[in-house]
Parts: sequence; structure tokens; C-alpha cells
Amino acid sequence: MRLTQFSNLALRILMYAGLKGRKPSAVSEMAGAYGASYDHLKKAAAELCHLGTLKAVRGRYGGFGLVNKPEQINIGQVVRQTERVNALAECFTPESCTCPIASECAFRIALEEALEAFFAVLDRYTLADLISNRQALMPLLGLSPDGPGAACMNPERLSELWPVQTIPSLAKPPSLPRHPPSA
Repeated sequence: MRLTQFSNLALRILMYAGLKGRKPSAVSEMAGAYGASYDHLKKAAAELCHLGTLKAVRGRYGGFGLVNKPEQINIGQVVRQTERVNALAECFTPESCTCPIASECAFRIALEEALEAFFAVLDRYTLADLISNRQALMPLLGLSPDGPGAACMNPERLSELWPVQTIPSLAKPPSLPRHPPSA
């Protein structure tokens, strides 16, 4: 099973918000930290608000924050809610299935069991488990472990995400060969 980009970003948002604690997280801040699309993160954050996992905080220092404590956010539940389709094969959706052996196929049963096992493992984890190594995670995301959830962008991390391109100095234009005007 491979998570969709949407679910992956939703989990990253929750981890970031969990690491920041009570201080709201701006989408632009998260996009910079993860090197991810602002628009994709914004959609995922809006869906997490709709699902009741995140809350939007308005204002100059607004952003998104967790509704519940990290210990109360179940990862299996989040993945179930954010995965658009849990059909591992076409036989999982009978209305569009074209496989002639779908009704008697044992592979479908095996896939159903595998999907249940996948979610059973994720159900054992909470957001608190995913961010338990906060001292290692925070610097990787440009978050300062100093103070309760204080965030600062790490210039070294930014240069990894957006390498500085050297631009020739515009102070002195390059000298071009002069050609006499043609008559």
C-alpha cells in the first residue's frame, strides 16, 4: 500500500503542528520547512480542519493548530479519513469492476486482509508516537527547540530547499566588442 501525497502531507502537517505545540503553524512556514507545495499543504490543512483534527486560527500570527493533544490523534484514523480510495484493486469497487473472476477470486480476500492488517498497525500509533523524537525532528524542520514551540527558520535549511543561484554582478556590464556602424 502506498499513501497518496494528500495523506502524506496531512500527516506532515499534524507532525509539524504537534511539534509547535500551542503556537499556530502557518502554511507558508510548513511549506518552507518541508519544501512542499503551498497549495497542496493548504488543501490538506483545510481538509484536516473539516475533519475536526485541526483548527484554523485567524489573525496576524494565525495558522493551524491541533484540536486535541497528540496522544489523542490516532494515525490509522487520520489515514482512513484522508485516503480518497482504499481500493487496492478494481475488484474492491464492484460497480466498475471488469474482472470476470472477481466473484470467486481469492486474491481479493487476501488484499482485504492485507488492508485490514495495514490499518491495524497504524491504529496502534498516535501523533505523540510520531513526534516522540522531537529533539531530532525540530532542527530538521527549522524549528527551535528553545522555548515552548518557538519557530524560527534555519538559514542553512533554507539553502538546502532553495539553493542560492549565483547571478553575475550587474554593477559593471560586460564589455561587448564594438563594431563600426554599417553604412
